[in-house]
Amino acid sequence: MNLAVIGLFAGMALGFAGYFGGFGAFLLVAALGAVGFVVGRFLEGDLEAGEFFRVRGDRRR
Repeated sequence: MNLAVIGLFAGMALGFAGYFGGFGAFLLVAALGAVGFVVGRFLEGDLEAGEFFRVRGDRRR
């Protein structure tokens, strides 16, 4: 499935949530979609947990 189709489905889901559930449902669906995206990238191996958590004294960027 290419990215255009995935974007189409995500847009449709957000549209339905906004229409039937209001703005709060729209935000909830958008936030859960973002969490799902990050988890999916993590499970595919594109992200590592160390990229999100860094020691406070670590100055590397």
